[in-house]
Amino acid sequence: MRKSSAVGDRGPEGCLVVAVRMPVRVVTLVLVLPFRLLWDALVACGRVLRRTVWRPFARGAQWCWYTLIAGPAGWLWRRVLAPVLYGVLVWPWVALWGYVLAPAGRAAWRYVLAPTGRGVWWLLSGTGRGLWWLARTVGHGLAVGAHGTGAGLAWLGRVLVATPLIWLYARLLTPVGHGLGTVLTALGHGLAWLGRCLVVVPAMALWTGFTWLLRMLLVVPAVALYRHVLTPLGHGIVAAVHGAGRLLGWLVWYAVVVPAVAVYRWVLTPVGRAVAVVVRETVEGLGHAWRAAGYVSRAVFRFAGRVLRWLFVDPAVWVWRHVAAPVGRAVREHVWRPSARAVRAAGRAAREVLAAARASVRETRAELRRALFGAPRVEEREALPREGRVP
Repeated sequence: MRKSSAVGDRGPEGCLVVAVRMPVRVVTLVLVLPFRLLWDALVACGRVLRRTVWRPFARGAQWCWYTLIAGPAGWLWRRVLAPVLYGVLVWPWVALWGYVLAPAGRAAWRYVLAPTGRGVWWLLSGTGRGLWWLARTVGHGLAVGAHGTGAGLAWLGRVLVATPLIWLYARLLTPVGHGLGTVLTALGHGLAWLGRCLVVVPAMALWTGFTWLLRMLLVVPAVALYRHVLTPLGHGIVAAVHGAGRLLGWLVWYAVVVPAVAVYRWVLTPVGRAVAVVVRETVEGLGHAWRAAGYVSRAVFRFAGRVLRWLFVDPAVWVWRHVAAPVGRAVREHVWRPSARAVRAAGRAAREVLAAARASVRETRAELRRALFGAPRVEEREALPREGRVP
């Protein structure tokens, strides 16, 4: 069902696909099978090595690391280096801060800086209050004096300055100004008539002549040059460029594009499709061959495992179960345990003999000491009184 669905999704296959598929799969199976057998053998060897060599080696290396390096290094750090470094680098600074700088700072703040600050604050606050009282008193006096002075100056200014100025403006400057205005107005009208007759009219005539000359000397020739020379020349250049572009486009189309399209359509596309079919079938054949080689390799190794089991494992198990185990149990019950009990009994007897010999030696040594030096004196201790204190 899966193969039919895959074929249905891919579409109908041609004769080229069918002709390429089977040889490719056969060749790939023949080429891939040894590599798959070698790969499965390497995988099995790797698993055996990991189970029998790598794991014990890793555990041993881990034990050696923690026992020979990490453990002693940690103990050395915790018991030696850390206390030494703390005593050399940290404790002096802590002691300096705790026993010298902090008490000195607290004493300096309590007995020097705080009283000095309170005295300075009292002095500054008293000085500020005195200065504020003095400034307020002086300012009040200055304000009263300035008010009286301002009133006197205002009266003097009104009597000596404002009243004469108002009279001068009303009685003298106003009539003189009206007369000057009339004279200047008449004079302005006359000057305007003279300026219009002597300046404006000649200037307008000159501007009209200058514009006529500019038009006849520059504008008309430039328009004629643009209309009768530049425009036909530009049209000719545009037509030549357009024709050259069309000719170049026709040449490029029929010399490059059409052959390239023909080569792509009639050569590259069929070759590419054939190569794609070959590559796809080769890849699928390699995958199929790898899977088939896996089945074959699994069957070969399973058969080899069964043969090895029949030749070595089953006989070894039978020998262990029916020969070695009973012999071992018989040796343990009839040889090893009685021998162990006899050895333990002999050891107990030897220990008892040695204990008796040591006791006899001690007694003999005591008798010799008493015979040579006499019996040891025993000092009698005085009994404590029942009542009263001990002196």
